[in-house]
Amino acid sequence: MARSGMTEAAHEADSPRLGRSNRDIVTLGIVSAAIVMFIGTGGSVLPRIVRQLAGDGAGPDQLLTNALLLNIALVIFGWRRYRDLAAEIAERRKAEKLARELAEHDALTGCLNRRSIGSAASALCLAAQQRGDQAAFIMLDLDRFKQVNDVNGHAAGDCLLEEAAGRIRSLLPPGALLARLGGDEFAVVLAVAPNRGEEIERMAEGLIHAVAQPVSFGEFELETTISAGISRTTPGEPVDVQAQLHMADIAMYHAKRNGRNRLAWFEPNMENEQRFRSEIASGIRRGVPLGEFVPYYEKQVDLESGTIVGFEMLARWNSPRLGMVNPEIFIPVAEEIGLIGELSESLIRQALHDARNWDPRLTLSVNISPVQLRDPWFSQKLLKILVEANFPPSRLEIEVTESCLHENVGLVRSLISSLKNQGITVSLDDFGTGYSSLSQLRSLPFDRIKIDRSFVMSLLEDKDSATIIQSIIQLGEGLGLPITAEGIESEAVLAELKRYGKFKGQGYLYGYPEPADRTEATLAQLDLLLEMPGKTQGDARRKAAG
Repeated sequence: MARSGMTEAAHEADSPRLGRSNRDIVTLGIVSAAIVMFIGTGGSVLPRIVRQLAGDGAGPDQLLTNALLLNIALVIFGWRRYRDLAAEIAERRKAEKLARELAEHDALTGCLNRRSIGSAASALCLAAQQRGDQAAFIMLDLDRFKQVNDVNGHAAGDCLLEEAAGRIRSLLPPGALLARLGGDEFAVVLAVAPNRGEEIERMAEGLIHAVAQPVSFGEFELETTISAGISRTTPGEPVDVQAQLHMADIAMYHAKRNGRNRLAWFEPNMENEQRFRSEIASGIRRGVPLGEFVPYYEKQVDLESGTIVGFEMLARWNSPRLGMVNPEIFIPVAEEIGLIGELSESLIRQALHDARNWDPRLTLSVNISPVQLRDPWFSQKLLKILVEANFPPSRLEIEVTESCLHENVGLVRSLISSLKNQGITVSLDDFGTGYSSLSQLRSLPFDRIKIDRSFVMSLLEDKDSATIIQSIIQLGEGLGLPITAEGIESEAVLAELKRYGKFKGQGYLYGYPEPADRTEATLAQLDLLLEMPGKTQGDARRKAAG
């Protein structure tokens, strides 16, 4: 039934065209006959008309004259119809050409699109093989493009894409292909002489450098970087264009994971890594609602007295398939697939529930992802979680990584102010590894500075680390910000830190991070729980007050 309906619809659509075609055939027949009759009648009528006008003889027969005039009218009609038909055909060809271009090219940048790059790349690779050359595939992806769109609007994003495409196109050799595959992803295909990998690499580096230059947009300057992945064909072997694009895509994601704004060549082990990463992503999607992600707690200690003053919550993934997974593996993937917010909020809920039974003097520190910093509703979500857990905001400390500051200082300032208005403490984590300036620190209302563990762990062997730690401590004193030192792993490092002043510290010297039950057992031994066998909450509160 559906097939019959489609046939009828197609027949109806073709009916006007068939009607025009039939009329054109009839018109052509009439005009052809008119021309034949014009030649036949004109040979006898026109000479008589000329002799009559010259005063030499009688005029032509009236009937033949009328027939000649009719023939002339029919010829003129045919000529006009031919001219209109030629214009219609030209217009139709122009429309077909435009439709073909729209089907094969990206409307915004003018590049080839995903649909057309396959056939064009196949033709390029075939021609390269016939010359004995190779084909190189370069996959390009703008770094943090979504942030440009979110902060500056889609018009700014379109401007950035157009400028990036123009810069890439200007650096490509004649005959190279450029396609926009969708979003902020581009593909370049070009022919090169065999074993000229350095030439391909120079090309990719030039593209990375060109795209990294600022782009003017109204009163603003937009900045982004680009990551590149490269693959190339093997001379003499059949070329699978889609496989080459896939390999270049894997290499590009490898470049992104290694810091962005760089290139990477495809290597076979990357595919296994990509497959593992895909497995991690699937596991995260499944594991968050099933409660597979659990908080672990690392002690924070007053260096002078050695007493526990709080804990930092660290994420762990207890996967039934992969075992205990390190956060350095699953957190970047969770950020990439957009689940870091849901994952973090789940862990914070669990941590607040655990910390309710701790001594009220003990604080809970929680790291938040840079992705969460870009969520304008994060502070409201956190407040809701605090209310649900009935947890005092004054006991919660949110840690913001220093590397986040240069992304959007205004948004970070707004978030910090909102958190502090709720009574939450905010600390600057990993200080010394980013690029924050003194003016930024003065303008951002942080409550604490945390010295990055890399400086603490190398304190005894590296004089530069010692100098940096002393400078950070002096800076904290000048700004009135207390200090926490991370990464304390030996008595010697502890003794050296004590020489610099009084502050908090954490590290494996005080024990490895532990799950909730073992943390509670440790606190029970130290009489730092509100609810303990043989002890009432009132006793614990009186102890805390004393």
